[in-house]
Amino acid sequence: MKKVALLVAAALIAPSAAFAHQAGDILVRGGAVTVSPNSSGDNVGSGHLEPNSNTQLGLTLSYMITDNWGVELLAATPFSHSVSTQGFGEVAKIKHLPPTLMGQYYFGNAQSKVRPYVGAGVNYTFFFDEEGRGALDGDDVSLDDSWGLAAQAGLDMKVTDNLFVNGSIWYMDIDTEVTSKRLGKTYDTSIDPIGLMVGLGYRF
Repeated sequence: MKKVALLVAAALIAPSAAFAHQAGDILVRGGAVTVSPNSSGDNVGSGHLEPNSNTQLGLTLSYMITDNWGVELLAATPFSHSVSTQGFGEVAKIKHLPPTLMGQYYFGNAQSKVRPYVGAGVNYTFFFDEEGRGALDGDDVSLDDSWGLAAQAGLDMKVTDNLFVNGSIWYMDIDTEVTSKRLGKTYDTSIDPIGLMVGLGYRF
């Protein structure tokens, strides 16, 4: 038992290998992503359209161009939102995918055990499987796809030489036109969600 304790103590005080995140590395991150819309726009009834929050599996793939600069692609399983408006309650159900491409800057150096980073880029959101609900049950509801800017901030923390934990926050500018065939109208809507991701990453 004493030998085990001595080995653990030695491992804790021994110099650790570099955390890398250096030029040429490929970083794969996966975890839970919660998207919380901050909606605004034209009123439907007495309020604008408000999608609810949803959590899905997120996956990012990054390539380190230099020790401090990288590029990242965000993907996820489809997000599903119930859409409500004041006075009518739930009026639609929608799904979307928001692939996002980011340029990133990592603070610190390749020997740092903790690597905070920031990023900026472009988001493309496409909507599908739109359904009218409640007062719009059976209606032909559609949402236009969206291009917009995106920003992020995150943190990687070393667990082993290749494994790390990750936390990040995202902002996406998503503007769309919602069309109701039954009402014969189109409504300008800004969704502009905040995304929070917590998970694990692996360096190749």
